[in-house]
Amino acid sequence: MKYTKIQKQTSDMRTAVLTAIAFATLTLSSAFAQVATDSSTRAKFDLVRSPGLANFPRVAPNAHGTVKIHSIGPVEIMKVEVSGLPPNTDFDFFVIQVPNLPFGLSWYQGDIQTDSKGDGSREFIGRFSIETFIVAPGVAPAPADPFHQAGSIPDATQNPQTNPVQIFHLGLWFNNPADVVKAGGPNTITPFNGEHNAGIQVLNTSNFPDANGPLEKVQ
Repeated sequence: MKYTKIQKQTSDMRTAVLTAIAFATLTLSSAFAQVATDSSTRAKFDLVRSPGLANFPRVAPNAHGTVKIHSIGPVEIMKVEVSGLPPNTDFDFFVIQVPNLPFGLSWYQGDIQTDSKGDGSREFIGRFSIETFIVAPGVAPAPADPFHQAGSIPDATQNPQTNPVQIFHLGLWFNNPADVVKAGGPNTITPFNGEHNAGIQVLNTSNFPDANGPLEKVQ
């Protein structure tokens, strides 16, 4: 009897251990399945030469870009590769409401610098999906302009009120108008860099409709 009782206790313990292992395995499998599902969400599309350069054929005539977006659930990883641009030149990358003038609401994402061949790349981490938007429930004072550089476009003193606005397009601007002039374009100053004294746009997503930018495709 004593031997049978020990056997039963051992069998019960083995069953409990196996049950715990099975539960842990199932939990981990579910977690891995969720990561795999999230990781499989990908998008790939082109950036094209800005139609705003139509009157300036000498400015980056072979400009082209490729965007790859990889969703990891809470955020996306966006890799941008550009080519056919002036060499050793700084550019500024934005998420924008519409690809061409007047551009609408825009978000400064970061910089891309080209190498000696006019190629460049950068990875950005953020929200680059159907959930990308800007909202301002009310008007509030805006911070004072921290730069005050001559020729820069001044900051607003307050924000405009707006309901949520989806921003599904992308654009790339020359960081310095002098580089545009060097490439054969106009000395136009735009607000599309950190100091608000950038040059003109060179690449965008105008290969997509204004109201249906490529970020909308990332679910």
